[in-house]
Amino acid sequence: MEFANKEYFLLLLLLIPYILWYFLYRKKSEPTIRFSDTFAYRFGYKSWRMRMINLPMFLRCVTYVLVVIVMARPQTHNSWDNKSVEGIDIMLAMDVSTSMLAEDLKPNRIEAAKSVATEFISDRPNDNIGLTIFAGEAFTQCPMTTDHSSLINMLQGVRTDIAARGLISDGTAVGMGLANAVSRLKNSQAKSKVVILLTDGSNNMGDISPMTAAQIAKSLGIRVYTIGVGTNKVAPYPMPVAGGVQYVNIPVEIDTKTLSDIAATTDATFYRATNTQQLKQIYKDIDKLEKTKMDVKKFSKRYEAYQPFAVMALITLLFELLLRFTVLRRIP
Repeated sequence: MEFANKEYFLLLLLLIPYILWYFLYRKKSEPTIRFSDTFAYRFGYKSWRMRMINLPMFLRCVTYVLVVIVMARPQTHNSWDNKSVEGIDIMLAMDVSTSMLAEDLKPNRIEAAKSVATEFISDRPNDNIGLTIFAGEAFTQCPMTTDHSSLINMLQGVRTDIAARGLISDGTAVGMGLANAVSRLKNSQAKSKVVILLTDGSNNMGDISPMTAAQIAKSLGIRVYTIGVGTNKVAPYPMPVAGGVQYVNIPVEIDTKTLSDIAATTDATFYRATNTQQLKQIYKDIDKLEKTKMDVKKFSKRYEAYQPFAVMALITLLFELLLRFTVLRRIP
């Protein structure tokens, strides 16, 4: 346990003059009776009240000490935990274009992809994992981290309406999404660096071609597993209309050749997922990747711990007042 305001402990020095005053000078101001000889009382019986006569003073000192501790702000230990674990560095590059709302995967492509990716992240607690999302543009939703709870929260917040709302351009910039993910891995010291690229279309936006990004990944020793999501022909797509939603069949246009070439260039594998079960199996296959040692630093959050001391101070104060004004009351 640590204390945020340790200087308050200097107030405990005030107990010394108080105790000296209580035992040496206070008694001189109390009422007295003179006797010619006190021999008869020297070995007399002492009641329990006499034995407890100084208990209120003791409780008052204890209360004071507890109040000082509260003022010093006790906190739980703030520590860093360094350890070596087995893991790899992974960037998930996920397509969030509006076509990901197609419902050939249940409930739709984007929700199925998020659900399977969440399960994948949860099953790899020792990996550094990050998230890149892309439509007509790409950006990093979450840099690589071992704080998978935060990563999953960010993943669950991913929506396809960021393009519909004009926050980024709609479309499918596969090259930009891959390049963004690769840029997050370029300084990685891990032996195994992986990008899992998931898309349901073909590259039609961006300033970097998919194969250029693949060549960059290869030069950096990054393997790119590509996943083409969607059925082989057409898929039901919810089209907003006045007063509701109308489903229309849209063609599935996945550039399987480019995705396959990206994977082959980086010594990885291209997968096709036409349903949710296949997508789960793909992530299970990727889960069998080699592992390498890396150092993980975990931070233990600091919490205030004054409450027990404050409660004890209140109890001792009330107990002292109760004794002083009842069973140990002095007259006068």
